[in-house]
Parts: sequence; structure tokens; C-alpha cells
Amino acid sequence: MDTSHSTVPVPALDAEPPPVEECVYGMPMFPTVPTADLTTSVEFWTRGLGFVELFSIPGRLVHLRRWRFQDVLLVPGEPPATPPPGTLSVACVLRQLDEVATACEALRVGSTSGPERRPWNSVELHVVTPEHVRVVLTAALPLDDTAARDLREVGIGAPR
Repeated sequence: MDTSHSTVPVPALDAEPPPVEECVYGMPMFPTVPTADLTTSVEFWTRGLGFVELFSIPGRLVHLRRWRFQDVLLVPGEPPATPPPGTLSVACVLRQLDEVATACEALRVGSTSGPERRPWNSVELHVVTPEHVRVVLTAALPLDDTAARDLREVGIGAPR
């Protein structure tokens, strides 16, 4: 796995998350999420999902960040009545999944499902935010011979 340009840690059972970078940089991609209640949304995204508030323009925008290039903008607006089918996938490390599930459930009962092992060698936690965004936290697992074989069997190129 080439990790030379990524801030995502190499998959390991004891991997540690990178620190939050609080500098301002050009963001290559980010979602803008409308919310009817900025305060409730910021609390869920920070205390539940582990984002930090990078900055805000009171009543107009809150810029959140988790790891480098994991940015979300919360803006006043009407969220959809039900979660749309799409998801926002966010990399994490394995030890964070239970922490996030517990924190999100404390803030919003029934907001999580999983964690669940996936055939692409990861474990995922599904979270629905107060704005009905489907967030999938994905922790990659170490690649051993069995996992590499399983990936090749489903058509994903993996080192031999």
C-alpha cells in the first residue's frame, strides 16, 4: 500500500489517528451540510464524530475538521426529511469505532449501526447525523495473506 501522500495511518490493530491540523489550507473537496440547528449539529459532529471546530462565522457557517482533508461545512438551512441514499465516508483507526459509537449514541439514541467487518478488509460504523447525513467511519485492517487473497477473489488488486 502506497501511503507516501496520505495522512491516513498504515492499517494496524494499534494504529493511532493523526493529529488535527488546525491550519487553513486549500481543501480539495468538502461537503456543505444544511442544518436547522447549528448548535445541535456542531455538538454532534464534535462530541460524537470527533471533529473540531476550525472556525465559524456566527449564524452563517461552521467549519469542522477531523483529519487533514476531512472537512465539513455546516450552514443554516433545511436538511432533508429523511437520509438520502448517499454516504460520507471518513477514514478512522480501529480503536475509534467504539468510542464514536458510544459518544454518538449518548447524544442521539439510535444514530449508529455496527461496527461491521466488510469484505474490502475494513470495519465500518454507520452514523446518521441530526441533519440526516449518513456518515460511514471506515477503519482499514492490516493486510495479511488471507485478507489479500480475499480481496483478490472479489476483484480488488492486492499485493501478493
